[in-house]
Amino acid sequence: MFNLIFSDLKQSAVSWRLWTLLGWLEIRQRYARSRVGPFWLTISMGVMIGSIGIVYGSLFGMKMSDYLPFLSISLVMWTMFSQTVQEGSLAYINSATYIRQAATPKLIYILQVVWRNLVILAHNFIIVLALIVIFGVKNWLALAVFVPALVLYLLNAMWIAMIAALLSARFRDLPQIISALIQVAFYVTPIIYRPDALKRFSFIVDFNPLAHLIELVRSPLIGQMPSMTTWLVSLGLAVVGWTLALAMTGRFLKRIPYWV
Repeated sequence: MFNLIFSDLKQSAVSWRLWTLLGWLEIRQRYARSRVGPFWLTISMGVMIGSIGIVYGSLFGMKMSDYLPFLSISLVMWTMFSQTVQEGSLAYINSATYIRQAATPKLIYILQVVWRNLVILAHNFIIVLALIVIFGVKNWLALAVFVPALVLYLLNAMWIAMIAALLSARFRDLPQIISALIQVAFYVTPIIYRPDALKRFSFIVDFNPLAHLIELVRSPLIGQMPSMTTWLVSLGLAVVGWTLALAMTGRFLKRIPYWV
């Protein structure tokens, strides 16, 4: 079981030219004949951050110099995570033609989704960089931690997408359920509001693994070091999640062409 999936993972990694090309072509097709191209993503994200920032910043009585960077990082990173999971649930279904007709490694379709959303993240991250330049870097040491934190964040998004893709290929109603759960998760995860804003209901944040994942990549960019608890939860999720994802995918890898 694990030999099969590790072989598929190795072949998928070696075929990086294929999944990077497919991911980039999908982005280009979305914005064909558009002068601005993928930067429409950045524009729409910037408008949303500005609108939500002004409204909720005023409601919460927060300084814009503190709230706008917090909000922009939260929304940009959450968008990357949620889109990876939602699009990941459709990875095998949308690639059914290729899967049925060619003996390609299956995980290239997951890597394609992750790569595509990583490119979109790079476009949206321009907003974060602009706000960091405007309001200044608060802690250079903490900023350096962002790179390993981002890698761990991506690893967690990827294993969830792997399981979602596998189960969605078998149960076609699951993508709609995942989309609904993502909406719920958005409201119970401290993205628009700060983690300490709930007070009496702080357990919603404390026992929410997604809150720790968001905090992992957000803290370094706002000048704070992620707590040891955040690191341990994120690392534990990655280890347990990848073990489960590899075991499940390896167990049912040969059935995917029949399911799709």
